[in-house]
Amino acid sequence: MATRKLHCVWPVPADIDIAQSVDAQPITSIAEAAGILLSELSPYGSTRAKVKLSVLKRLEGCPNGKYVVVAGMNPTPLGEGKSTTTIGLAQALGAHLHRRCFACIRQPSQGPTFGIKGGAAGGGYSQVIPMEDFNLHGTGDIHAITAANNLLAAALDTRIFHERTQDDAALYRRLTDELKTFTPIMQKRLDKLGIRKTDPKSLTEEERVCFARLDVDPGTISWRRVTDVNDRFLRDIEIGMGKAEKGISRRTGFDISVASEVMAILALVDDLADMRQRLGAIQVAKSKTGASVTAEDVGCAGAMAVLMKDAVEPTLMQTLEGTPVLVHAGPFGNIAHGNSSVVADRIALKLAGADGFVLTEAGFGADMGCEKFFNIKCRTSGLKPDAAVLVATVRALKYHGGVEPKDAAKENADALRAGLSNLVRHIQNIRKFGVPVVVALNRFSTDTEAELALVKELATQEGDAADVVVTDHWSKGGAGAVGLAQALIRVTETAPSNFQLLYPSNASLKEKIETVCREIYGAAGVEYLNDTEEKLADFEKMGYGDFPVCMAKTQYSFSHNPELRGAPTGFTVPIRDVRVNCGAKFVFPLLGDISTMPGLPTRPAYYNIDIDCETGRIVGLS
Repeated sequence: MATRKLHCVWPVPADIDIAQSVDAQPITSIAEAAGILLSELSPYGSTRAKVKLSVLKRLEGCPNGKYVVVAGMNPTPLGEGKSTTTIGLAQALGAHLHRRCFACIRQPSQGPTFGIKGGAAGGGYSQVIPMEDFNLHGTGDIHAITAANNLLAAALDTRIFHERTQDDAALYRRLTDELKTFTPIMQKRLDKLGIRKTDPKSLTEEERVCFARLDVDPGTISWRRVTDVNDRFLRDIEIGMGKAEKGISRRTGFDISVASEVMAILALVDDLADMRQRLGAIQVAKSKTGASVTAEDVGCAGAMAVLMKDAVEPTLMQTLEGTPVLVHAGPFGNIAHGNSSVVADRIALKLAGADGFVLTEAGFGADMGCEKFFNIKCRTSGLKPDAAVLVATVRALKYHGGVEPKDAAKENADALRAGLSNLVRHIQNIRKFGVPVVVALNRFSTDTEAELALVKELATQEGDAADVVVTDHWSKGGAGAVGLAQALIRVTETAPSNFQLLYPSNASLKEKIETVCREIYGAAGVEYLNDTEEKLADFEKMGYGDFPVCMAKTQYSFSHNPELRGAPTGFTVPIRDVRVNCGAKFVFPLLGDISTMPGLPTRPAYYNIDIDCETGRIVGLS
């Protein structure tokens, strides 16, 4: 692969200054070195390009590379550097050890970018570039998701409006006027109803009513509008208040775009046809007789697929050292399944070849993104991981041991030992899936040798980690992660993975929920609130019992309570609500108080971001 040599300086400059100091290689050069044909690229400027899914057909018989998931401990206010580690390790493998290596990461949401977290391009000398393009609009995939999601929301409310304001004859006439045969979209609705006719004039009166009226029960509508901004004032709103809507109003709300089922679908599909089918299967409500109402019934699944036709292709970018990165999809790890796309991983695995590596990052802590990587993403794709890299820091471990952020730089063996319970449980959890674990211990200048030694000792002895490696890739780029890369190569060659799922698909939905709560979170029990048990039983009767579960909970703790640090035990997990994502094909339990629309803090990141109007240079983005 065509790589470039970094010239690292100390103190390490701001992320954006480092990113803007490096001239990105033409994306065609990155593609050529990665084995992608120019005919398989759709460039967006000179530094980004969509990769056509036809590359998979060309490489169909090629062996896969080593498949490695990068996960982390429960995140803290201090930051652990998981994205930075993913990029630094990719640079070490590709630019320093000359292995074919691809990093597969998610497209960041603008919510966190302008909110409390900032961007997700990595940091220091381990970044994706151009970081401005990566952190902001990318190639527009999230905008496409927003448009497709909101088209469905508008179509549903419009259909309810027209059904309430027209009689049967007028409604059917306006739906089919001037049609000699039903459209393919309409034919799907007829097929569902068991009506085998193609001429609109041939339907009986009863068939016309069944076709034209979805008869939606407004109280069952589950589909919400989305926007890619943290906006707390859209969480609970009332729509239809204008005079033209004739009093047809209802309460609803907005979610953040990356929480949309459309995003989850994008991350799990195999190809365009699979995406089209899954979009049509989205359940938006029930009829007054209890029948499922889907996007296909509403009639806009085809239009949604048209909006998403380019979004189904991954985006090729590069690291600071010129190694390839595939950016695709961005579901949150706490309110969705938290992983980049299956198609990006498949493409990377074929391009990497038998001796190469694919690093795919899982969102938030390993109890969230990594558990869902195994139980949802790998279950769906059939791909089997060869190893896991688990990212930790000494100061984050001390935080989980009870130390406040302001004191985390001080040496404190007792707090470190207590906080190591968090790391050890994550290692043990990953080992339950039969996957070997290498711990990446990100070094900070305040870490002492005694602290680093203690982490190594307990992570290997109590957690059964295959290795623990101290890394410096933030300040040194790929050179600072060479030891980690060598350990990963050694582990994949000498400690083969025996990957297994945590629960079988034919287990009951309650068994799946309780298995995750017990085996991954360390819970003593589960409490089903409201009507959640009845809903789960209904899901099974409707044929969704073989779906995996995608738990929505806080990322800050193993438990549902963000205040419980370390590795808590003895708690009971409250299941507040359960939903089903029929297109993404998972059941979605909500644990405790979890919001699908984040808010902004008192001092959001946008206070730091501006543009130099003379040069067009972006400043303050992190």
